Amino acid sequence: MYEPIRTKSVHSMADQAQYPHRSREEELDIQLAGHLAALLAVTDELGLDTAADAIATQVSRLRGAPPARHAALTHADPAALHQRAHALAGRALVVAASRADTAAAILAAERMDAHTAALRDTQLIGAP
Repeated sequence: MYEPIRTKSVHSMADQAQYPHRSREEELDIQLAGHLAALLAVTDELGLDTAADAIATQVSRLRGAPPARHAALTHADPAALHQRAHALAGRALVVAASRADTAAAILAAERMDAHTAALRDTQLIGAP
């Protein structure tokens, strides 16, 4: 009643050697470099050159190449930029801690503190 299957199934497992696989450490390096690159863009937008240079150094170390720097200004609200930078630094801190990258973790924690202070200052200035 049924004809036997004569061809290989399309649902069979692929040869594992055909696909490159990254280690957990490599994946964390990629993720950390991405978070720091995003933080670099916001830091450049805020005009914090010293902090941006420190972040760029870490991104270069992780990627093996210098990062692209933020060229265009969006003229976004500084408070919103500080909030975004704080969140990005927090994400970078979590990944840096999970991969035991002390230099990146310290940098991320310092940036979180700086953006927290900046947010506190903008709220005090904006208060009546």
